[in-house]
Amino acid sequence: MPLSVTGEDAHSAGSISEKPSRDEEKNIVEQHVVEPEFDDPNIDPDAIVLDDDSPYPEVRSAVANTDDPDMPVNTLRAWVIGIIWAIILPGMNQFFYFRYPGITVTGIVAQLLAYPLGRLWAYAMPKVKVFGVSLNTGPFTVKEHVLVTIMANVGYQSAYATDIVAVQRVFYNQIYNFSYQWMIVMSTQLIGFSIGGIARRFLVAPPSMIWPTNLVTCALFNTLHSQQYAGIGNRGGLSREWFFLYIFLGSFFWYFFPGYIFQALSYFNWVCWIVPNNIVVNQLFGYYNGLGMSLITFDWSQITYIGSPLATPWWAEANVAFGFVLFFWVLTPILYYTNTWYSKYMPISTRTSYDNLGNEYDVMRILTPESTLDIQKYEQYSPLFLSTTFALTYGLSFASITATIMHTILYFRKQIWVQSRRSLSEQPDVHARLMSKYPQVPEWWYSIVFLVMFVFGVICIEVWHTQMPVWALVLALIVAFVYTIPVGMIQAITNQQVGLNVITELIIGYALPGKPIAMMMFKTYGYITMAQALQFTSDFKLGHYMKIPPRAMFWAQIVAAVIAGTVQLGVQAWMFTNIKDMCSPTQPDRFICPGTTVFGTASIIWGVIGPQRQFSSGQIYYGLVFFFLAGAVTPVVTYLISLRWPNSLLRYVNWPVIFTGTSYIPPASALNYVPWAIVGFIFNYVIRRRHFSWWTKYNYILSAGLDSGVAVSIIVVYFALQYPKNGNVGINSIQAWWGNTVSLKTADFGAEGGGTPLLVMPDGKPFGPSTW
Repeated sequence: MPLSVTGEDAHSAGSISEKPSRDEEKNIVEQHVVEPEFDDPNIDPDAIVLDDDSPYPEVRSAVANTDDPDMPVNTLRAWVIGIIWAIILPGMNQFFYFRYPGITVTGIVAQLLAYPLGRLWAYAMPKVKVFGVSLNTGPFTVKEHVLVTIMANVGYQSAYATDIVAVQRVFYNQIYNFSYQWMIVMSTQLIGFSIGGIARRFLVAPPSMIWPTNLVTCALFNTLHSQQYAGIGNRGGLSREWFFLYIFLGSFFWYFFPGYIFQALSYFNWVCWIVPNNIVVNQLFGYYNGLGMSLITFDWSQITYIGSPLATPWWAEANVAFGFVLFFWVLTPILYYTNTWYSKYMPISTRTSYDNLGNEYDVMRILTPESTLDIQKYEQYSPLFLSTTFALTYGLSFASITATIMHTILYFRKQIWVQSRRSLSEQPDVHARLMSKYPQVPEWWYSIVFLVMFVFGVICIEVWHTQMPVWALVLALIVAFVYTIPVGMIQAITNQQVGLNVITELIIGYALPGKPIAMMMFKTYGYITMAQALQFTSDFKLGHYMKIPPRAMFWAQIVAAVIAGTVQLGVQAWMFTNIKDMCSPTQPDRFICPGTTVFGTASIIWGVIGPQRQFSSGQIYYGLVFFFLAGAVTPVVTYLISLRWPNSLLRYVNWPVIFTGTSYIPPASALNYVPWAIVGFIFNYVIRRRHFSWWTKYNYILSAGLDSGVAVSIIVVYFALQYPKNGNVGINSIQAWWGNTVSLKTADFGAEGGGTPLLVMPDGKPFGPSTW
């Protein structure tokens, strides 16, 4: 921290020869060359930075480098508003989770709307105490605001375990009681919380763990509360506050066009409009079930389906874009048009599994009454086929698993060793030094949470018929433990998370073949435990940046997680009871359940049929297994070359990101990737290099404004224009005009939105192998 000269220091100065060194000590901020503990692409190795701020310009532009430890934070006001949002936001997102495009209303919306609520509370509530608790502690502070937002963030995404409940209902006609559902959700969510707490020293304290998405949130906090700090810079012009307001309003009103008035602006497959019946052109340029070479969309919700391009560093976006082009614009057409995996008899890119007649695979035809595989029925019916992009996504997931371990060993081993022995106060970062003044959460607190939730998990799988033994639960948690730190370090640097869903499916598919419920349970405990740990870790970093006392955060996250999971289960139960044709591909309000469909398809592939009938030697998709080897080798090759040429572009190559960046496909498509990469290039490369002062002041506020405007507009459009009259408002007028139908009358959209295959067997004959 910079030191100032006091009056006593000035009067006690010694001789003239001593004065310069003393001035250097007391008046001049220490400068140093940044030396990260690994080759960090986010940092300029030649940059000279001040000791009292972050070495990363992204962090400096969004996060204040000061703290007021006396500022109120753990107040009744913060808890009441936080609990309200811990109910509203998870419930709302659970509702939209089953809709495609599945817009996620992020914590930014709660962050935005909590601000006037807090200000209103400060204005209207009397400044009295009830049972020793103050109803009004004065002005609504930025730290209270952060605590509210963290409570909203904890469960804002649909709990992964709710998909088990949905798939059991939709695919297997099984409905268990609320106790079963609640214990699954609580145990998977909060076991992750305990692991995240233990991993803080590796994923939160180091300054290199920047967690880019949090920077948008921090920038908005400081804008709303008019916080001034050095990192904003001294650029003149429009204030951040007014800039945010203009962007929010523009985003809100614009979404009415792609979201309702002119929906072809969203799925802007303009090439397909020219030749709507040319199957090859529609497969290459289509957005619904094609490869998306039409390049653009005018719908911000589509661009941000995989995350905001303004928050992700450009070098990481370039890795994702390279992976997308290589695997989906080069490799996919080669595989498809050479009829690899009998792919020509299916659309090129869908999230559906098929039988050998090209119809959607009917899992009920191969199940016993106990929901296990009936071999005789399976051999009489059909092997399972996947679209080319769906199959390739599994191969890329295989590669990302081995690439993550190799990348961590090669690049992060020193960082992990150093952080295992370094205390918070010893971090070379002003934010860690400021946070070290607060009482930390003891490790045993997290251990108690882990033990209680582990017991919940054991009860759940033993009392109800889940086909899953306790040893499988322990194995799933070991997988989550092993991958949390490697995956977390990659996500904290690149904004891309490597998923464990496929590797957990592979393990349990071989260990307990033919048991889909056990597969889903194992996948959830193995994958979501790590994913939830990283969600909590991201919130820890947000609190770290905004200087929130760790113990207040601990209790806020615990309470909010319990409330959020309970609300999500209630909303889901209501939807399946009251929404007609829920999860049908033709559901008129787009509640087609894309995530649930993928989850259910995975339960068929890995749980019912099993990986041995898909990926073992001699099977249709055996070649995908070699992606494990590719994932292990490619980081080693890049690392060895970079030792010879350390300053080449290879320092920006990150194979785990290349392999896993496209993991949202399906249900995402090129529609969500290509415009995302273009926007990221414009803002985080071109503008950042040429107009850095503008980028520093406005970039993250631009993201916050666009995200917030779209999120609020979606809610208004749905409840005002789409939900009334069962979606029939304007059915013969605005819904029927050319701008809302042109993209649907194409081979890209196909029959009932399922796309169009290149070939169809004559006379309804089956394709594929004669025996399986």
